Amino acid sequence: MLPLLQGLFNGVSIGSVLLIAALGLAIVFGLMGVINLAHGELMMLGAYSTFVVQNGFKILGEPWSSIYIFAALPVAFIVAALVGLALERGAIRFLYGRPLETLLATWGVSLILRQFVRSANWPLLAGLSLLVVLFFGAWVILTRVLSPEQWRSRRLVLLLTNLGVSLGLAITTAALLWQTLPDDWVRPWFGPRNVDVTAPAWLRGGIPIGTFQLPYARIFIIVLTVLCLVGMYWFLNASSWGLRIRAVTQNRDMSACLGIDTGRVDALTFALGSGLAGVAGVAIALLGSVGPNTGQNYIVDTFMVVVVGGVGNLLGTIIAALVIGSFTFIIGSGAIALLLSNAEAPAALVEFFNFFATTSMAKVMVFAAIIAFLQFRPAGIFPPKGRTAEL
Repeated sequence: MLPLLQGLFNGVSIGSVLLIAALGLAIVFGLMGVINLAHGELMMLGAYSTFVVQNGFKILGEPWSSIYIFAALPVAFIVAALVGLALERGAIRFLYGRPLETLLATWGVSLILRQFVRSANWPLLAGLSLLVVLFFGAWVILTRVLSPEQWRSRRLVLLLTNLGVSLGLAITTAALLWQTLPDDWVRPWFGPRNVDVTAPAWLRGGIPIGTFQLPYARIFIIVLTVLCLVGMYWFLNASSWGLRIRAVTQNRDMSACLGIDTGRVDALTFALGSGLAGVAGVAIALLGSVGPNTGQNYIVDTFMVVVVGGVGNLLGTIIAALVIGSFTFIIGSGAIALLLSNAEAPAALVEFFNFFATTSMAKVMVFAAIIAFLQFRPAGIFPPKGRTAEL
């Protein structure tokens, strides 16, 4: 039973990571119906933020390097939330009600973010910063100088001209910096290889139970998930903005008629969901190395959690995350096959579970079970009710 208990504990910790990520995705998907394929890359940004904060605190030395994780959590949340807010304000808000275009746009953003992490250096950062300042600065000036009639009649031409000029100046500046700066300033910050995040000393080791131990890092992830759940429940049920979010989720048109700024609610919701993805990235960083494709390892499982739990349902998301994470790890670790072998189960049954006793094959088995489950309950464990179910 010890391997089964160890697999169950490790599966719950993996499920906790999925739960943090799925919380944000469930809110965004439930409120706006947006399938955000860049959600995994927001988790990746949170993981890289943890790596950067860790290196910064190492310079300060002890005791600061032992508590860097507490600074990494808000930094990862803010970084991912700002990127998510920019994504919603810059692209997604123009694509509401067009799911295919939104799907393609977020997929393109995910590719851009992965390549940005591989190539990011000081010249690239300077060029992007100059592009943002020039483009949006000119946009603000034009909207203030021109009358509403002039702006509407020339909007497309002005925006294209502004984008062309800003992009040209930004590319020229980045190219000049690339040629003039020393190699240390031009070298990519992260590159295509994975980077390692070292857990603080107090998160190493674990609680011994028999022949195995419960790692402190995984216990920390479970506690972090519980705190995120409590915080989200309080925010959605005890704050004015949480009330607005629930109102818009129930009936967007009626909420707008009652004076709720649905556009601002959408932006806040997307930023909040993205910030939770960043927090999930901190948890991922404690479990293994971090690379440009880190988010892709979790995005499919996260969507499965949202679908199986029921779109926008908090309790369903919790149950689905823990069940999917636990079963994937238990089957993939071979704990079930070992337990059946010790119980002298039929050889065919033992061989069946031995065949799926790898991480990739365990996911295949879990996905097959999910497909079968959705045949009977296509709306998930807790299907939406009321007006949301009618839309």
